[in-house]
Parts: sequence; structure tokens; C-alpha cells
Amino acid sequence: MNKTRMLLYALLATTAVGASPCAYAQTVGTVWDSSQLPETRGTVRQYTLTPRGDVDGLILIDGTEVKLPPHLTGQIVFAIRPGDAVSIRGLRARAIPLIDATAITNVATGKSVVDNGPPGGGRDRGGDTQAVSGRIASTLHGKRGEVNGALLEDGTVLRLSPPEAERFEGWLRPGQMVSVRGDMLDTALGRVIDVRALGSSPDQMTELAGPRPPRGPKDGPDRPGPPPPPPGFGPPAPPRG
Repeated sequence: MNKTRMLLYALLATTAVGASPCAYAQTVGTVWDSSQLPETRGTVRQYTLTPRGDVDGLILIDGTEVKLPPHLTGQIVFAIRPGDAVSIRGLRARAIPLIDATAITNVATGKSVVDNGPPGGGRDRGGDTQAVSGRIASTLHGKRGEVNGALLEDGTVLRLSPPEAERFEGWLRPGQMVSVRGDMLDTALGRVIDVRALGSSPDQMTELAGPRPPRGPKDGPDRPGPPPPPPGFGPPAPPRG
């Protein structure tokens, strides 16, 4: 009887050791529990979009900006829509109303979207060059709090690289009237412009620095000068360094 028990224990131990890698593989993707992060509740006003038209966040009714990774676009649009009350799990910024979200739940339906990392592949989308004018409602930020665009009062999302957003800081302040030109996508999710030029009117814009198509020999240097200051904000700051 004792020998039988010893054989049984050995068999169980061997099975447990062999099964442990499989058990770990099944749980490694969900090792972090988003429910342990602080919760914020609010109502969605609109999506924010990348220049390619992917959803990269939400704006709540109270002005809070919620950052979400663009690879969740399909899930977000399916589960969360403007006007929905939501519960958000993520880290809040100290000085600005900004949340780096890990999970978001539709309070009414219970549908949740959780960030488990980006999938492979991507989308390549382009827009038509357009010029628009409007009043800045609020600035937009990246996950680290850096300014990377603005929201017009009509809901149009303006996207700029952080260095250019810093250079044009005076133009991106709430209440400022601004004209921009860039690649525009007008989709069912909202309108977004990848800004290429910015100024006080469609006839007075400064080109932004950044990647450009190859220039011909007669085009001259592709180095924009300092931007003109917006009314009431004084001259542009002197170059650093």
C-alpha cells in the first residue's frame, strides 16, 4: 500500500511540473490587474483622433482628456460612444486633467476595453489638404503630458509634433483664433487635421518643420522661419542654445 501511494505521489508531482509552463503561458498576458488602478467616472463628449484617423483617446464632458492606444480603435468604437457614461481605470496626471487609461467600461452596457498590448500590422491612411479656421477650445496631450495638438470649438482635432506644438504654444491656447492648413480626414468618428502650417488667417501662415516630400533643385531650402506671434502674446521666444 505504501509503495502504491509513493508511485501515485510521484505521478502527481511529475504532472504538476509538466503543466506549470502551460499554466504560466496562459496567465502571463493578464498578470497585471487594471482594477487595482484608480477609477475615474465621467461622460464621453467626443473621440480624439490621430492624423491617420485612429481613435487615440476621449474627451469627457468635464474636459478631462483620456489617452488610449490607437490599436484599440475598433474595440473603443464598438463599446464606447459619445454620450456614454464610462468608468476609466488608469493613472491621472498631477497638474493637468489627463488620464493614461488601461481599461475603460461602458457603465450602461458593461462592455469593457482593456489594453493588452498592440497587435501586429497597421493601417496607412491619408487625407486631403485643407485649410480651416476656428477658435481653440483646449489643448491636447500625449501620454507623458506633452502638448501634441488642440481641439477647436467645432470638435476638429488638430495634431502637431510636440516640438512644433511647443514652438507654436501661443497659438494653441484656449480662446485663440487660428487658421491651419494640413491633411484632413473627415470620418464618422470625427475630423482630424495633421497640421502643416498655422497662422492668424488662411493668407498668413507659417510652415511647420517636419518630414516633407523631396524638394526639387529650384525649391530652395526647407527651413521655416520663426512663427509670427499671435495677437497679444508678444514676440516669439529667442532660440534655445
